[in-house]
Amino acid sequence: MSIEVIKPGALSTFQDLGRVGYQHLGIPVNGVMDERAHRLANALVGNPPATPTLEITLMGPTLRFHDTATIAFSGGNLDCQLDGQPLFSHCALNVPAGGEISFGDRRTGLRTYLAVRGGFAIEPVMGSTSTFARGGYGGHAGRPLKKGDKLVTRESTPWHSRSLFSETVFADDVLSSNNAPIRITRGREWRYFTADAQRALEHQTYRITAQSDRMGYRLQGPELGLVAPREMVSEAVAFGAIQVPADGQPIILMADRQTTGGYPKIAHVCAVDLPRLAQQIPGDSVRFALVDLAEAQRLLLSQEGSFAQLEQLCHA
Repeated sequence: MSIEVIKPGALSTFQDLGRVGYQHLGIPVNGVMDERAHRLANALVGNPPATPTLEITLMGPTLRFHDTATIAFSGGNLDCQLDGQPLFSHCALNVPAGGEISFGDRRTGLRTYLAVRGGFAIEPVMGSTSTFARGGYGGHAGRPLKKGDKLVTRESTPWHSRSLFSETVFADDVLSSNNAPIRITRGREWRYFTADAQRALEHQTYRITAQSDRMGYRLQGPELGLVAPREMVSEAVAFGAIQVPADGQPIILMADRQTTGGYPKIAHVCAVDLPRLAQQIPGDSVRFALVDLAEAQRLLLSQEGSFAQLEQLCHA
């Protein structure tokens, strides 16, 4: 089964749950920016969570399906349409042969995820199909989609249409509202920052700058100063780590982050709030709320329990 790229969109790349186990060789993890939306889309068409989806950023592509397929998409509302008719998120639907999926104006969020039942036929690189455009590998030819690309999907069995709203799947405290503070836990070097810096991160507003991408979100706001200058040894870094360089302006490491970093880490974004952060665009303001590790773990376990129930429901 094949799909033709009529228009590529602003940044359309294949992603999965990441390239795990190669950081010690300097290979970034990559993977989806919004794991919750990716997993929702896959669940709705009966795919395993690690199946690659098409991560669509801001301005979506136009895709012509040459064969009948079952699809679902989840995440930001980028005005998805089938042959000019609007579609809803969080539902699976059948696209007829010759049908075209397109996107209009951004309504909410920044990224949406398109899943196809059976998955896209992509050869893994180091155990993952995720695209790393800077490295030129993974996904479709190691780059974002281009006009004229032919995408191949795997054969799949028929699938009954499903519909589900994420509000009915996850607990309210897992999702939070779009304008709620991003929850964070204290970082390894929290104690090295001044009391003013700690208060600023908890109570002041920061803006996502234009120098933000899949590698990291650069923030602008009150400077976060250290009690005294420190020399740091570079060490492995994780998705959501908040590093603070010498200028005192924090950087949140995202999916395409480097493998190691030597800046002090004042905090870490809780895993359940990384999807909300990934849907923010440059110019948006963000606030933070400090929670302890036990609360961050409780929220993540709650989300995983909801996914287990969802996968049972979608396979029923």
